Amino acid sequence: MDCYFSADVETDGPIPGPFSILSFALVYVGRFDGAVFKKSQNLDVTFYRELKPISDQFEAEALRVNGLDRDLLVKVGAPPEIAMTEAAHWIETIAGEDRPVLLAYPLSFDWSWLYWYFTRFSEIGSPFGHSRCFDIKTAIAVKDHLPIARSGLNQIPKSYRSEREHSHNALDDAIEQAEIFLKVFGSGTANGGNPK
Repeated sequence: MDCYFSADVETDGPIPGPFSILSFALVYVGRFDGAVFKKSQNLDVTFYRELKPISDQFEAEALRVNGLDRDLLVKVGAPPEIAMTEAAHWIETIAGEDRPVLLAYPLSFDWSWLYWYFTRFSEIGSPFGHSRCFDIKTAIAVKDHLPIARSGLNQIPKSYRSEREHSHNALDDAIEQAEIFLKVFGSGTANGGNPK
């Protein structure tokens, strides 16, 4: 089965390498066997870390958005080698024999950062392979026949929205995305399956 994890990252710039992940979170969402989706009971199986930056470069605007204290993280943030290895083992433990799949909204940003960090720093590489991922934004656009340009988080139909405020705290936002995914996926699954 696929084993879904909602992910969110907060960074100090636009791309990994020159810039750094400052925090990231993963939330176990549920499993899907192609017919039946079994959701997590209450989205409380989570992983969160704040990281030590990997370079001296940063953009002030990124720090204004996420509100993280980069200077403090230089001193007390988790080393990426430790945090990414711990996260990869945590994902594999939750998934067991199933295949981990990363969820995000939009996927392109969070995937690029997490894949780069997992392959660069984790002792066991990426638990999501090179492509096991699901873009919630695209799913909404396809399901509701919306252009991608009209599928941003603030534009999605009210029936899919989370009651959480988008806070730019990685854990809060990963849970928010999980709630959106459950509403989108739970309102009709492939092959006539039923969410449980």
